[in-house]
Amino acid sequence: MSHIVFFLVPGVHLLDLAGPAQVFSTAADFGHPYVLSYIAEQPQVSTAQGLPLVARLDWPELGPEDLIVVPGWRTGTRADARAIGAASLHVLRDHHARGGTVASVCAGADALGQAGLLDGRRCTTHHDMQDELALRHPRAVIVRDVLFTADDRVITSAGIASGIDLALHLVATRHGPAVAAQVARDMVVYARRNGHEPQSSAMLRHRSHLDDIVHRAQDLIDARFDESLPLPTLASAVGVSERTLTRLFSRATGLTPLRYQHTLRLERAQHFIDHGATIGAAARSVGFEDPRMLRRLRARTA
Repeated sequence: MSHIVFFLVPGVHLLDLAGPAQVFSTAADFGHPYVLSYIAEQPQVSTAQGLPLVARLDWPELGPEDLIVVPGWRTGTRADARAIGAASLHVLRDHHARGGTVASVCAGADALGQAGLLDGRRCTTHHDMQDELALRHPRAVIVRDVLFTADDRVITSAGIASGIDLALHLVATRHGPAVAAQVARDMVVYARRNGHEPQSSAMLRHRSHLDDIVHRAQDLIDARFDESLPLPTLASAVGVSERTLTRLFSRATGLTPLRYQHTLRLERAQHFIDHGATIGAAARSVGFEDPRMLRRLRARTA
């Protein structure tokens, strides 16, 4: 079981908190064991939007599999900086030192900086306060124009809705991109990529659409990409004609269902090859009866 602890600072933005919380809560609804807690230095926390929040004062026992998230708050200048208590900063440092992950949304990066966790690490924050973050924490490596960064279990995001992208990234890292895509689909959000950096998985890369029929076809392909899945079988499973499925799938993803399946197979085969498997063994592991097909696909993408 993983504990997701949100550390709330006065003036917290509701969406900075609610977005990531919804991702992990939805993942829990799908059977992944997450428990969410809300901690602050006072029992009632004001929000930037005027809705007060109630929080616990005592930190739970945390292990390496657990996560601390610091949502952002309304800020912009040095005068708006929040002074985080020494005890809370110690919890952040100690959790990371013991193998845990810490994350921030928007101005929450400043709390990680106060804890010394940004020193020498890539990080980001909302574009309006990137210069200020650089001034406050000159040893941090500020990365601009990205949704989020990940550096040695310190994850920072640009702000507001990018906290959802950060949380989906963490779900994908732990449970696989298919689960993250399922959560994104349930939340009716795009599974977006990390700024200028390449998307890590085809399962997420081709999920940036809102076509329910195509998502259901992708769900089936994702779960059984190493099996033979003829177009009539896919079309029947989602309740449309073969022509309609091909048209909708191509419009939503830019690929045919078969090419999407081959993309997943190629990606997984490359993973096996990178870990020492032969071309033949990798081909068989992902459902290719003839390794020549895998060689041809790899040659096309070289």
